[in-house]
Amino acid sequence: MTGAASATPTPKEAARKPLPPVRLLGRTGIILAAIGGVMLMSMMFLTVCDVIGRYIFNAPIKGAAELTEILLCATIFLGLGTVSLSEDHVTVDLLTEKLPPAVQPLRQMLTGLASGVVLGLVSWRLWIYATQIGGYGGSTTNLAIPIAPLGHFCAICAAVGAVITAFLPLKRFFARLTA
Repeated sequence: MTGAASATPTPKEAARKPLPPVRLLGRTGIILAAIGGVMLMSMMFLTVCDVIGRYIFNAPIKGAAELTEILLCATIFLGLGTVSLSEDHVTVDLLTEKLPPAVQPLRQMLTGLASGVVLGLVSWRLWIYATQIGGYGGSTTNLAIPIAPLGHFCAICAAVGAVITAFLPLKRFFARLTA
């Protein structure tokens, strides 16, 4: 690089430059990520203690598998909001990369809307299923933890993810139109 090189990044470089977490996610996203991290660490600690208890002391932790399943489910759905805020969903762009640049904003908006609709349907079905489970008092086998509240929590997280997933591409699309 020579001294005459410009210090300002190209638009492509600027788009790839990672934003600070607080600016990217906001305080709510950081709090959600921190809670998810604590839940993930708790799950790991519980699993390690259960394995040590099972194989060294021949005394597994009662209900460890149930707690791990609950924590895993809650971690995944809680993380959905954070992933939606940072727009870090897994994507496959085999064909979309070849589309003309002028079509990309419309494609991103339509993809965001479609993803939001799918997450909305998942949320709706989770809510119905959790309500059915709550109706007959469904609970875990060993610890008798009610399952319905977890289902409702997952439905709410999926609904929040749906709104964020649909809203951000729409906001970006219409901001380009008005700019």
